Amino acid sequence: MTMPKRMVAVSWSMLLCLAAAAAVLKARAQLDSIGFISIDCGLPGTANSVDDATKLSYAPDAAFTDAGSNHNISVEYITPTLAKRYLNVRSFPDGARSCYMLRSLVPGLKYTLRAEFKYGNYDGLNRPPVFDLYAGVNFWSRVNASSQKVVVLEAIVVVPEDYVHVCLVNTGSGTPFISALELRPLKSSLYPQVNATQGLVLLSRRNFGPTDDADIVRYPDDPHDRVWLPFVNTARWEAISTSNKVRNLDDSEFAAPSKVMQTAITPRNASGRIEFFWLSEPQPGDPTPGYIVILHFSELQLLAGNAVRQQHLVLNDDLRFWSDYTPPYLLSDTIYSMKPLPRFSRYNFSINATANSTMPPIINAGEIFFVFSTANVGTDYSDVSAITAIKAKYRVKKNWARDPCVTNNLTWDGLTCSYANSNPSRITRINMSFSGLDGDISSSFANLKAIQYLDLSYNNLTGSIPDALSQLPSLLVLDLTNNQLSGSIPPSLLKRIQDGSLNIRYGNNPNLCTNAASCKPAKGRNKLAVYVAVPVVLVVVIVSALVFPFLRRKKQGSTSTNITMRPQIETMMSYAPATLPPGDAHTQSSLHLENRKFTYKELEMITNNFQRVLGRGGFGEVYNGFLEDGTQVAIKLRSQFSNQGVKEFLIEAQILTRIHHKNLVSMIGYCKDGQYMALVYEYMSEGTLQEQIAGNGRNGKLLTWKQRLRIAVDSAQGLEYLHKGCNPPLIHRDVKSTNILLNAKLEAKIADFGLSKAFNRDNEAHVSTNALVGTPGYVDPEYQTTLQPTTKNDVYSFGVVLLELVTGRQAILCDPEPTSIIQWVRRRLARGNIEAVVDKRMRGEYDVNSVWKVADIALKCTVQASTQRPTMIDVVAQLQECLELEEGHRIGDGTRGSFYSGSSNSDLNLGYNAHAADSQSTDVSQTNTPFEMEHNFGKVPRMDRGPVAR
Repeated sequence: MTMPKRMVAVSWSMLLCLAAAAAVLKARAQLDSIGFISIDCGLPGTANSVDDATKLSYAPDAAFTDAGSNHNISVEYITPTLAKRYLNVRSFPDGARSCYMLRSLVPGLKYTLRAEFKYGNYDGLNRPPVFDLYAGVNFWSRVNASSQKVVVLEAIVVVPEDYVHVCLVNTGSGTPFISALELRPLKSSLYPQVNATQGLVLLSRRNFGPTDDADIVRYPDDPHDRVWLPFVNTARWEAISTSNKVRNLDDSEFAAPSKVMQTAITPRNASGRIEFFWLSEPQPGDPTPGYIVILHFSELQLLAGNAVRQQHLVLNDDLRFWSDYTPPYLLSDTIYSMKPLPRFSRYNFSINATANSTMPPIINAGEIFFVFSTANVGTDYSDVSAITAIKAKYRVKKNWARDPCVTNNLTWDGLTCSYANSNPSRITRINMSFSGLDGDISSSFANLKAIQYLDLSYNNLTGSIPDALSQLPSLLVLDLTNNQLSGSIPPSLLKRIQDGSLNIRYGNNPNLCTNAASCKPAKGRNKLAVYVAVPVVLVVVIVSALVFPFLRRKKQGSTSTNITMRPQIETMMSYAPATLPPGDAHTQSSLHLENRKFTYKELEMITNNFQRVLGRGGFGEVYNGFLEDGTQVAIKLRSQFSNQGVKEFLIEAQILTRIHHKNLVSMIGYCKDGQYMALVYEYMSEGTLQEQIAGNGRNGKLLTWKQRLRIAVDSAQGLEYLHKGCNPPLIHRDVKSTNILLNAKLEAKIADFGLSKAFNRDNEAHVSTNALVGTPGYVDPEYQTTLQPTTKNDVYSFGVVLLELVTGRQAILCDPEPTSIIQWVRRRLARGNIEAVVDKRMRGEYDVNSVWKVADIALKCTVQASTQRPTMIDVVAQLQECLELEEGHRIGDGTRGSFYSGSSNSDLNLGYNAHAADSQSTDVSQTNTPFEMEHNFGKVPRMDRGPVAR
């Protein structure tokens, strides 16, 4: 039977439509038939690539992100064994945060996320970047890309919604990129350490006993597609294997695949033991990560009747991890920590045969993770769904990816959000004016229940105004100006206008409200006008009552030629220097201070005619002196050529008269004798911190790390007092190592308050200033731009001081060009090597964790955006933690960041440092970032196989 041509055409059209619909549904569903998502990032076109080892199909990433561009790696990095997904990358040069959205997930289920990065000089710059990786709104890890290796980062998390974002964040150290992204579902019973607020980041996963370096186990042998890298060392260990299947119990918490459990290692010496160790690897934000260890055991040999294999596990020689354990025959069993191990600088595990054992110990496989927090809550799900639908409808070209409200400084363009502790963020304002919107107003706007301000002006919107917008309980302003809307304003919205709860702007819509009466509310007083007018009148009355007496007093004062300087900081800051009268101010002002007043003749006698100079500064020279009772003092005498004058003298004198703290230099008195001006301080015998760091201190000794930490804590406490303990609070504005002085006990005190400024605690961003002050190398770049000093300027400068303490170098280096110490340190720490930064003159006599933490604090203090810097209260608390680490530290030796078996010169590395993630990639590395958790052990629910602290 012949089908008519028209029928054929219709059939083909229908098939094409069905195929297109199927493609759309597949892209929307994203999961493949076994629940995996596998993405070949940067793959052009629409065809999938197939991995030769696993036979898994990898989709192009266009359906998962709308940012970035595709690139191929350089040909010199392509090898015959390199997996296809590493041949191309997607790069994200625009925007601070770029994301992939993985959809169709099961809320509350555990998933493995794996991100892979093969730089391969794709950009021709030969500069592997450093950037951050996020799982949803939670920091996952820092990516230190490598030219040669593939960096693999793996995390296990609970996904709270039916989607998850994986985001790359630009940290200013190169353009983020990615080669592949994988998601694998896990049963809820697996990895019980993972919950809604805590995830695991993989440090290493090893299969002991294979004899072939290429024998990597993953899907389909592991249905969860975990990557088990082989450890092969036949010279050191005897490999045991079986062809029999090794079973998992039905309630197995880890379900190690049979192929992994079919091999094991045992010492070649029957009386030997299995040893492995790793050193705690400091991570950004956590110098001592909390580690989870999971060890897999199974007996593979059918032992003779009198043979016994019994072993015990010991951590760091004194903590019994598990006693008198016998692995079950051909049954997979696991010993693991439910909570992070106690925090050590070095972890030594030893598996020993017991006295009753006739057989040496064995181990089949091992996994090491560190914990990270997943407690941060994303944007409200209904808000995300609504704004995502709006984005799709209008094909928004803005940088709209990731969680809309992830942080204040990374919200979607045009959005404002509200943030509440432990509660989802809500979208409160949307500004989509001048965005080229066309079509009708999306009904999804009505699902944004927390929105207060909606601006859709200056677009090409058509159709009517939706009545559903009246159901937005928080909406205050709706701006529809300059569109092509038609019809009238719905009665429900007119009612909102009438009761004063909503303001609608709808001008320049030619077809809207053609019947003017249809857009007017019923007659009656607009309550909104009343609500606005009453507070305005009250504010005017109150402000007038407060300001008028002040203006009157100021007017009266302006006719006087003398201003009395009271010994209160508040009064001093009100008059000096802004309202000092013109002329020779130091002869027109009288200074009444509570401290001793010296004459110039007395200063000559005290200093033996200014014989010994202690130092020099912008104010003048500092001289050594002795009072009548033998008290040693330091006298800062203003030079006639000083660029600092009366106002700095008055400021410092008044400040030091009224503030008292053990970490602020004390003023004993002052001199204001004609043209001579001087301040008399307590004597600080060990000079400036800069001298001590340089090794030029008066005692001739180099500061130890512990001394440096104590100095950092002292100095931070002094600044904390200025910011929080003074009324009004003070900004120092010239924090630097030469303005930190040390006494005989090496106690640090902040000095030189001539540039200090009072600020309003409630409105730090609006402190009046008219000139840039400070010292090059220490000045906050944000302050240089705005000329509005805040306490965060001091935090920035103090961060530079911390870097000086860590490195032993100055704020500005010649490297060979002048370079900020901040950039110098960031470049080196990006490679994960603290030894390249720390002052080598300390000869390694420090706790590496405390050094890492101080460096991390310093870099947080010196980030570009002041809002992201900690307060001095936070800095003090963290530095005290560093001091505690140093005072209680243990020093280990060996290779950093490795997990070894046997002796310290063994080549067992349980990271992705020497082996492939699959049989086609021969050089893969892995780095991870942990988050601090509590220290305690937990017992394994099944078979009582949990670690026990004894």
